Amino acid sequence: MLPDLERVIQLQRLETTAEEARRKISDHPQRAQALDDRLAAARSTLDGIKARLAEAQNKRRAEEKEVSTVQTRLAKYKDQLLEVKTNREYQAMLHEIETAQNDIKAREDRILEAMMESDEMSADVKKAEAELKSVEKAVSGERQVLDEEVKALQAELDKTAAARNALVAQIDRHTLAIFETTAKGRKGIAVSEARDGMCMICHVRLRPQVFNEVRRNDSIIQCDSCRRILYFVENAQAPTATSPAVPQA
Repeated sequence: MLPDLERVIQLQRLETTAEEARRKISDHPQRAQALDDRLAAARSTLDGIKARLAEAQNKRRAEEKEVSTVQTRLAKYKDQLLEVKTNREYQAMLHEIETAQNDIKAREDRILEAMMESDEMSADVKKAEAELKSVEKAVSGERQVLDEEVKALQAELDKTAAARNALVAQIDRHTLAIFETTAKGRKGIAVSEARDGMCMICHVRLRPQVFNEVRRNDSIIQCDSCRRILYFVENAQAPTATSPAVPQA
């Protein structure tokens, strides 16, 4: 194989590896934000339950205060009942006593409901607190994995950049210019395998004479359609579920 052709194939692999690393690094903030959102959601759930619990407790205390007020009024009515002088006054006082007693009963029922509701929400608070601790632990571990992954990817980028610089220095300037111009116009992919008479990236069939020249791997030949640099792999087979794909630039 022509040395420069072999070098641009290797250069394409380096470029592809570097681009994949950069893509993963660029995804890091979004993945980190997803972890923050997950943690915030667990905290929000707990805060919401605590707020509802506090509301129920405040409601219960307000009802208990009102019951105490009505009980004081009821005791006053009962004392006044002994002092009334007419039947009309007596009946009116009995009505006031009955009204106060009904008010107390209704408020005591609401207090009981609030107590039951508070008991349920107290259990929900404990459950949400346990869930929050679990999420905090999981998020902390996943965040550490993300940070370590970014460090590893950055190290890979640095290693790839050094290898690229060394490789570029060995490539003919004209060949390198073809590679860089094509890569710029083709989303970073400047090299393609030719197989079965066609370019394996743009899938346009090559002229028989061009394909025969590509098969020799002894010159820089570009696809007439996508302008990518072509190379040929002897006895190449289409990748299957059990066999790895032939590396493609």
